[in-house]
Amino acid sequence: MTIHIGPLTVAHAGEALTVQRAAYVTEAQHYDAPRIPPLVETLDELRADLASGVLAFGAWDGSRLAGSVRGRVDGDRMEVARFSVAPDLQGRGIGRALLAAVEAAAPVEVGTFWLITGVDSAGSLRLYRTAGYEVVGETTDTAGVALVVLEKPRRTTAKSR
Repeated sequence: MTIHIGPLTVAHAGEALTVQRAAYVTEAQHYDAPRIPPLVETLDELRADLASGVLAFGAWDGSRLAGSVRGRVDGDRMEVARFSVAPDLQGRGIGRALLAAVEAAAPVEVGTFWLITGVDSAGSLRLYRTAGYEVVGETTDTAGVALVVLEKPRRTTAKSR
């Protein structure tokens, strides 16, 4: 399997929504919460988000979209959002590659990356901790699911300063 990471555009919205729903349905079942935000996002909402200039990347296995991620910049912080990998392709490094791509594309003023995941989402928590994220708080989503907020500082090198 050779994965290619590239920009996710409005033209990819339908396929991205399909992968997103497939990836998040497992989470919804785990938490017995079928209306978690990634599952109720509409195609029009996704298209609008992609058209707004949000940082968005897809991972392709040949012509198949295997996963996607969005980065929402707010000043010196960027939220890593709607991070998803097709269930049958999870555990193959696609998530790590997408996370690295969206972080690398963040504007230079971004000093902190943050994201949320389910408090009991062991696989996601393992991935994020391995990538340098640490739990900094807790919250609850609109479906009543307990979430943790994770952050990591942007690593800078002497060359990038």
